[in-house]
Amino acid sequence: MKHRIVVLGAGYSGATAAGRLAARLDPADVEITVVNADPEFVERVRMHQLATGQHLTRRSLADIFAGTGVRLKLSEVATVDAERKNVTLSDGDISYDTLVYALGSAAADHGVPGVREHAYDLAGKRSALRLRERLAELGAGESVLVVGGGLTGIEATTEIAEARPDLRVANATEGAPGDWLDAKAQRHLGEVLDRLGVAVHANTDIVRVGEDGAVTGDGRTIPARVVVWTAGFAVHPIAAATTLKVAGTGQIVVDHTMRSVSHPDVYAVGDAAIAEGPGGKPLRMSCASGMPMAWQAADAIAARMTGRKIPKAPLRYFNQCISLGRRDGLIQYVTADDRPKPYLLKGKLAAHYKEFVCKGAAWGMAHPMLMLPTRRRRVAGLRPDAVTA
Repeated sequence: MKHRIVVLGAGYSGATAAGRLAARLDPADVEITVVNADPEFVERVRMHQLATGQHLTRRSLADIFAGTGVRLKLSEVATVDAERKNVTLSDGDISYDTLVYALGSAAADHGVPGVREHAYDLAGKRSALRLRERLAELGAGESVLVVGGGLTGIEATTEIAEARPDLRVANATEGAPGDWLDAKAQRHLGEVLDRLGVAVHANTDIVRVGEDGAVTGDGRTIPARVVVWTAGFAVHPIAAATTLKVAGTGQIVVDHTMRSVSHPDVYAVGDAAIAEGPGGKPLRMSCASGMPMAWQAADAIAARMTGRKIPKAPLRYFNQCISLGRRDGLIQYVTADDRPKPYLLKGKLAAHYKEFVCKGAAWGMAHPMLMLPTRRRRVAGLRPDAVTA
């Protein structure tokens, strides 16, 4: 009987884990199934480009997994029963011996009134396309407010301002856009925002979103025909409804191999998991975290199934890549635990670097057999549940 590995979600972390498992394990011993609602791989780091009307390369998951032995099932996940090892889908159930949970995250409204009803977000393809349609409806001189000064907020603000110079674009954030960056990087970001004509509302808390703008904590109204909400992400509530141990954030608590600390037959990767990084700090929600987490989970599963030593993936940071439109960017070099160093790239060179990183991540995820040319290992002699040992 083949060992059934089910991967929930085919974003960066889920697709990477599935492909890496397929490259590590012999298909005679395992059956790998990926469950995903969308038939295409979504490059989440490019949603700000999609929202501004740009053409993105379409990547079919069926094509990505062709020849790997991975089975693709297009369905939505409803519930997970971690005791019975069963997942309820929109079109039936699927059982597993090992589960890789990679359902990612969605936009977090933080309980702010009006966000769900009136704001737009960039957490996925559907929401980005919704924003794309709305932006296309705006005429010259109309206003857009981006709430949030983190990576997503910065990229959304600059992309919209560059793509639509006829609009009045503003950014509102509790601190300042990019205030965690090195001083040189912050200066460059400020220069780009000035050049693009972005009005920055720093140290501004948004407490309500309406049809015509947003209300600040001190009672001011920032008028906007469109409000784009980029103030953080939250995981899907499916894991919290299970018997899996989760953190207060709803993320599955895992050990250094991305294995659930409560259920040894479950692994969690990407935004859905809370894992310890360098210095004991939790890894942040990002592609930069999700892909190494997927490498670690897949390698740990394969090693345990084949009786080999578990390799250690580089769960650390090297830089933060930020696009500032299509012709400018910032590469902030960081310590292993994600603190900024006094080194950076900026301008066109940084924009090219960011594009190279994005293309490289998508290519590597889509070509696991080329990335891992080692021969697949047999699982001979192991029981179907041996991976839980």
